[in-house]
Amino acid sequence: MLDETSYMAGLYAYVGAGLAISMLLALWLRRYWRAGTVALVVLPAAALLLTPAYPREGVTTMAPALIVAVFQVATEGLEGAMHALRPLALTVGVAFALALLLRLSVLRRAS
Repeated sequence: MLDETSYMAGLYAYVGAGLAISMLLALWLRRYWRAGTVALVVLPAAALLLTPAYPREGVTTMAPALIVAVFQVATEGLEGAMHALRPLALTVGVAFALALLLRLSVLRRAS
Protein backbone atom coordinates (compact mmCIF):
# COMPACT_ATOMS: atom_id res chain seq x y z
CA MET A 1 0.00 0.00 0.00
CA LEU A 2 0.92 3.61 -0.32
CA ASP A 3 1.83 5.68 2.66
CA GLU A 4 0.87 9.34 2.84
CA THR A 5 4.17 10.59 1.47
CA SER A 6 4.17 8.40 -1.63
CA TYR A 7 0.48 9.11 -2.25
CA MET A 8 1.14 12.86 -2.16
CA ALA A 9 4.17 12.47 -4.44
CA GLY A 10 2.05 10.53 -6.92
CA LEU A 11 -0.70 13.13 -6.69
CA TYR A 12 1.77 15.95 -7.37
CA ALA A 13 3.22 14.05 -10.35
CA TYR A 14 -0.28 13.38 -11.73
CA VAL A 15 -1.41 17.01 -11.43
CA GLY A 16 1.90 18.32 -12.78
CA ALA A 17 1.77 16.01 -15.80
CA GLY A 18 -1.85 16.96 -16.50
CA LEU A 19 -1.04 20.66 -16.35
CA ALA A 20 2.07 20.20 -18.51
CA ILE A 21 0.13 18.27 -21.16
CA SER A 22 -2.60 20.92 -21.15
CA MET A 23 -0.08 23.73 -21.54
CA LEU A 24 1.77 21.95 -24.35
CA LEU A 25 -1.52 21.26 -26.11
CA ALA A 26 -2.43 24.95 -25.81
CA LEU A 27 0.95 26.06 -27.14
CA TRP A 28 0.76 23.63 -30.04
CA LEU A 29 -2.81 24.51 -31.01
CA ARG A 30 -2.14 28.23 -30.64
CA ARG A 31 -0.10 28.13 -33.83
CA TYR A 32 -3.04 26.95 -35.91
CA TRP A 33 -6.22 28.19 -34.22
CA ARG A 34 -7.54 31.33 -32.58
CA ALA A 35 -7.50 31.65 -28.79
CA GLY A 36 -11.22 31.00 -28.37
CA THR A 37 -11.06 27.74 -30.30
CA VAL A 38 -7.98 26.65 -28.38
CA ALA A 39 -9.87 27.25 -25.14
CA LEU A 40 -12.76 25.09 -26.40
CA VAL A 41 -10.32 22.19 -26.82
CA VAL A 42 -7.82 22.70 -24.01
CA LEU A 43 -10.17 23.34 -21.08
CA PRO A 44 -12.25 20.16 -21.58
CA ALA A 45 -9.04 18.19 -22.19
CA ALA A 46 -7.62 19.51 -18.92
CA ALA A 47 -10.86 18.55 -17.17
CA LEU A 48 -10.54 15.02 -18.55
CA LEU A 49 -6.96 14.78 -17.35
CA LEU A 50 -7.33 16.38 -13.92
CA THR A 51 -10.69 15.13 -12.59
CA PRO A 52 -10.27 12.78 -9.62
CA ALA A 53 -12.58 9.95 -8.57
CA TYR A 54 -12.67 7.22 -5.95
CA PRO A 55 -11.68 3.86 -7.48
CA ARG A 56 -14.44 2.03 -5.56
CA GLU A 57 -16.58 2.34 -2.45
CA GLY A 58 -14.81 2.44 0.88
CA VAL A 59 -11.53 3.77 -0.52
CA THR A 60 -10.21 7.03 0.91
CA THR A 61 -7.66 7.79 -1.82
CA MET A 62 -8.51 9.18 -5.22
CA ALA A 63 -7.31 8.32 -8.71
CA PRO A 64 -7.69 9.93 -12.14
CA ALA A 65 -11.36 9.64 -13.10
CA LEU A 66 -10.58 8.89 -16.74
CA ILE A 67 -8.43 5.89 -15.81
CA VAL A 68 -10.94 4.70 -13.21
CA ALA A 69 -13.77 4.97 -15.75
CA VAL A 70 -11.86 3.05 -18.44
CA PHE A 71 -10.93 0.21 -16.06
CA GLN A 72 -14.42 0.06 -14.56
CA VAL A 73 -16.09 -0.06 -17.97
CA ALA A 74 -13.69 -2.80 -19.08
CA THR A 75 -14.17 -4.92 -15.96
CA GLU A 76 -17.64 -4.16 -14.60
CA GLY A 77 -19.47 -2.51 -17.47
CA LEU A 78 -21.04 0.90 -17.77
CA GLU A 79 -23.07 0.64 -14.55
CA GLY A 80 -19.94 -0.03 -12.53
CA ALA A 81 -18.22 3.05 -13.96
CA MET A 82 -20.99 5.57 -13.32
CA HIS A 83 -19.36 6.77 -10.09
CA ALA A 84 -16.38 7.94 -12.18
CA LEU A 85 -18.29 9.02 -15.28
CA ARG A 86 -20.60 11.43 -13.46
CA PRO A 87 -17.87 13.74 -12.10
CA LEU A 88 -16.05 13.43 -15.40
CA ALA A 89 -19.12 14.55 -17.34
CA LEU A 90 -19.77 17.37 -14.88
CA THR A 91 -16.25 18.80 -15.03
CA VAL A 92 -16.03 18.50 -18.82
CA GLY A 93 -19.42 20.23 -19.12
CA VAL A 94 -18.35 23.05 -16.81
CA ALA A 95 -15.03 23.40 -18.66
CA PHE A 96 -16.82 23.53 -22.01
CA ALA A 97 -19.28 26.12 -20.73
CA LEU A 98 -16.43 28.23 -19.32
CA ALA A 99 -14.52 27.96 -22.60
CA LEU A 100 -17.62 28.98 -24.54
CA LEU A 101 -18.12 31.95 -22.22
CA LEU A 102 -14.48 32.95 -22.66
CA ARG A 103 -14.75 32.61 -26.41
CA LEU A 104 -17.84 34.78 -26.56
CA SER A 105 -16.49 37.49 -24.25
CA VAL A 106 -12.79 37.85 -23.53
CA LEU A 107 -11.29 35.83 -26.38
CA ARG A 108 -13.51 36.99 -29.20
CA ARG A 109 -11.98 38.30 -32.37
CA ALA A 110 -11.86 42.06 -32.72
CA SER A 111 -14.01 43.30 -35.57
